[in-house]
Amino acid sequence: MEGALPLTKASSTKWEKRSKSKSPQGNSTSRSHVVMGFLSCLAWLYIAGRLWQDAENRALLSTLLLQNSAKQQPKVLNAEDKLMVLGCKNLERRIVEAEMELTLAKSQGYLKKHLPQNDPPGRKLLAMIGVYTGFGGRLRRNIIRGSWMSKANALEKDQEKEVVLRFVIGRSPNPGDSLDRNIDEESSKTKDFLILDHHEEAEGELPKKAKLFFSVAVQMWDAEFYVKVDDNVDLDIGGFLEILHCRHGQDNAYIGCMKSGEVVADGGRQWYEPEWWKFGDQKSYFRHAAGSVLILSKSLAQYININSASLKAYAHDDISVGSWMIGLHATYIDDSHLCCTNS
Repeated sequence: MEGALPLTKASSTKWEKRSKSKSPQGNSTSRSHVVMGFLSCLAWLYIAGRLWQDAENRALLSTLLLQNSAKQQPKVLNAEDKLMVLGCKNLERRIVEAEMELTLAKSQGYLKKHLPQNDPPGRKLLAMIGVYTGFGGRLRRNIIRGSWMSKANALEKDQEKEVVLRFVIGRSPNPGDSLDRNIDEESSKTKDFLILDHHEEAEGELPKKAKLFFSVAVQMWDAEFYVKVDDNVDLDIGGFLEILHCRHGQDNAYIGCMKSGEVVADGGRQWYEPEWWKFGDQKSYFRHAAGSVLILSKSLAQYININSASLKAYAHDDISVGSWMIGLHATYIDDSHLCCTNS
């Protein structure tokens, strides 16, 4: 029995030593697991934070891009923006150059419209006279045909043709109606009309009629002077031709009974000017030829033809023509013989 006890003790001692030797290893393994788990958590939190930050950055960048896009590309693009988008900015410059070349060509006679030539080419007239008339003016036209127009035709028989006379009229507001048909019928018989097919005959359209008349006349007839006369004027054709002969060779001539008068600002009065405020505090018109008879040399008529699209028209035709002359080197000729009395 005594011999067995030490063995038990020894065995017990060995077991205790083994237990002691194993316990630190178990603790270190447990601690390493905890550390690894902690580091894993930190790594997960870091990655999640980066992903969250990236998502916020992407959202911010997307918002900024949308704002910039909205600023740089408006919903309504003007012509210049469209040219920029298309990558052809210089196209605008080329269009302007082409328009300038077309204007130059037109001024030199290369782009004359295909209008019927009423006289043989190469013969230059002293004057082309346009008599303004309307749909209700047949009686006045017949009076003129029997008076000073017949005298002009008699003068032509005695010498080379110097003048062309035409009654100038537009078209009815209702194209093809009885008004147009009556004029076409009268024109086919008398052969003395200049019908402005692209003009509507109306009282308020007289300034546009003046613009179109000079433009068409300078293309159809080669004359030294272009004359506008109202159909209620009894023109002394002999004395009138003498006036034109005296001005022969005088370029840039603007001839008429020169005057200036009150600008009517009251809408209820005759000769009302809707744009009265443009004529200054005194409300007085600039110097201009009275509308009953006015004469332009060929160069001035050509100017109207070339620039007709951009010329401003006022309420009255004589004021409109006078405004076109202000910016030119026109020679103003005031002739009291043209201060005629309307009949």
